[in-house]
Amino acid sequence: MTAILFVLFFVFMIIGIPIALAIGASTLIALHLQGVPLMVVTQQMFQGINSFALVAIPMFILTGDLMAQGKISEKLVNFADSLLGFLKGGLTIVSVLAGMFFAAISGSGAATTAAVSSTLVPELKRKGYDPAAAASLIAASGTIGVVIPPSVPMIIYAVIAQESVAKLFMSGFIPGLVMGLGLMAIALFQAYQRNYPKGTPLSLTTIMRTLKSASWGLMTPVIILGGIFSGVFTPSEAAVVAVNYALIVSFFIYRDLNLRQMYHILMRSAMTTSVIMLVIAMSAVLSWTLSSWQVPSALANTVLSYSTNTYMIMFLVVLVILLTGVFIETASALIILTPVLLPLVTQIGIDPIHFGLIIVVGLAIGMITPPVAINLYVASSVTQLPLEQITKAIVPYLLVLTAVLMLVVYVPMIIGSLF
Repeated sequence: MTAILFVLFFVFMIIGIPIALAIGASTLIALHLQGVPLMVVTQQMFQGINSFALVAIPMFILTGDLMAQGKISEKLVNFADSLLGFLKGGLTIVSVLAGMFFAAISGSGAATTAAVSSTLVPELKRKGYDPAAAASLIAASGTIGVVIPPSVPMIIYAVIAQESVAKLFMSGFIPGLVMGLGLMAIALFQAYQRNYPKGTPLSLTTIMRTLKSASWGLMTPVIILGGIFSGVFTPSEAAVVAVNYALIVSFFIYRDLNLRQMYHILMRSAMTTSVIMLVIAMSAVLSWTLSSWQVPSALANTVLSYSTNTYMIMFLVVLVILLTGVFIETASALIILTPVLLPLVTQIGIDPIHFGLIIVVGLAIGMITPPVAINLYVASSVTQLPLEQITKAIVPYLLVLTAVLMLVVYVPMIIGSLF
């Protein structure tokens, strides 16, 4: 029956049915063939989204949309430029740093890519940078958006695995920083190789001026994460605080939003949230079905019967994560893989928080690996460059991010995961 379920799922995916409906329909048919009362489906759908922690998802999405729509992305880019723009090819390095700044606000890879690319790409083109390489670098930087907290995928994983959101957030800081440094190193190498120009001269006055201008945006992650880690409020409460702060900054300090724009932002955030929540609800039925059929334990026993070598098993797990990320978008892949792989890795002694970081970083790489590469599509849309050009230029950044993933898997103490 498990084989029928997965065959139906892939058939539905191939013929173009949206992934939430593909998950739901394949599970529904499999349960019906087994004679399970279909009332179970609606019960498990409700149970899957009946979690207070999930309140944080729409709130963080709305915060990111508010910040991306207004002037905050431009001010963050200007501040990053004042810090690193003096280097050769400084604008490409600035794009990575700006992506890291915005990642600490949005919790979304696509939002990070859109905010940075819309601000920086015109200037990169004007100064003679390779537009395809610049767009691909910004898309790669967008992957940091789901690793540096706050992170929507980390919240989803925490709900499924019943782990602490705060611990997952804490574990993402240093891996996100290492991802950024790796991308900067490649950008610097390419800058000398292609003789890119230098950017803004280093000036303490400029740094202080741009820092003052960007300080309201930079305070967002301080408020969110400081409140969570100090115990002042939970991650869900922090998300609501972040929305209120973003509204105050946008309407009363920067004054870059009006009610018409606010309406469109609310609609866009609601649509994004509804898609994610529908996927979570449908995947809850799939998870319950697989657990009822004891698929995770059977998979764990099968793998362990061939090898008990932790390094080899984790290599296979990472391979599955990377391949899944190529074909399925991040939230859906996370919801599908976690119930199946988590019992296996816990049997070989991998901490669930450590595995949460592994799966989030692995699926983040899927954001820049076609055909389902949301960051590349966003970068292509903003820059008006063909997807093929951006895809060719993404290879060196993809290799660096994969190397960071291997460090997260095999050398967690060097990465500094604080679980």
